[in-house]
Amino acid sequence: MKFYIVIPAHNEQSSIALTLDSLVKQTCLPKQVVVVNDNSTDGTEEIVEAYVEKHKWISLINSKSSNAHLPGSKIVNAFYKGYETLDEDYDIICKFDADLIFPNDYLEKIATHFKANPKLGMASGFCYIEKNGDWILENLTRKDHIRGALKAYKKECFLNIGKLKPSMGWDTVDELLANYYDWEILTDETLHVKHLKPTGISYNKASKHLQGEAMYKMRYGFWISLLSALKLAYKKRSIRLFNDYMSGYFKAKNNTMAFLVTEEQGRFIRRLRWKNIAKKIT
Repeated sequence: MKFYIVIPAHNEQSSIALTLDSLVKQTCLPKQVVVVNDNSTDGTEEIVEAYVEKHKWISLINSKSSNAHLPGSKIVNAFYKGYETLDEDYDIICKFDADLIFPNDYLEKIATHFKANPKLGMASGFCYIEKNGDWILENLTRKDHIRGALKAYKKECFLNIGKLKPSMGWDTVDELLANYYDWEILTDETLHVKHLKPTGISYNKASKHLQGEAMYKMRYGFWISLLSALKLAYKKRSIRLFNDYMSGYFKAKNNTMAFLVTEEQGRFIRRLRWKNIAKKIT
């Protein structure tokens, strides 16, 4: 299968070489890898250029953007700057972070999953982080959710869902819309990907408000947003996060922010969310 990979990178000189090394060593090589150097002020550009010289299927795009940490919009906008340089001759499009180390057979196994199931729209492995010398599961969410760090989409699914939304919550709404269009999602527990920078390490208070805004924009409604905020805050052991999430939700509601999904898609999402909640209760 033909893999196209876009890697947004902002000040990733400590990790980008490790990520590219792991892709160069794949048993199933990608057809194209585009690194989008998003306003880096370190040596990211020079490191990537060295790989571009050695591998014709790796390219570099230099982009100027804000230095502000804006989860969702910043990284998706950078993704599009890379995606727009690619043609449409691909089977699988991937958005990978610039701080991942993939096992050598990662793409080969992902390809096997897509070949085995025509209805499979998205697939991934699991992120592991280093703690006290051991690599442990980065357990921030349910195991059937694909982390934003390592998204792989079948082309037809990617186009079906309207590609990626430049907003916090993009890596949740993509799965919800994939479900809406009757695509399946798979996470392979045997594929361990090393995540060199734990998720959320650079998030600030404004960023955490964006999570609540995303719940509103995905048309969760008050009660599902409340339960989601409680669950996330509990998982991260912080009541302050619950306040941040709900403040973001009401801010978005009071300002009547634009939704990420249609009314019909919103109804589907709420039904799906309530169904999943009922499963956990019973």
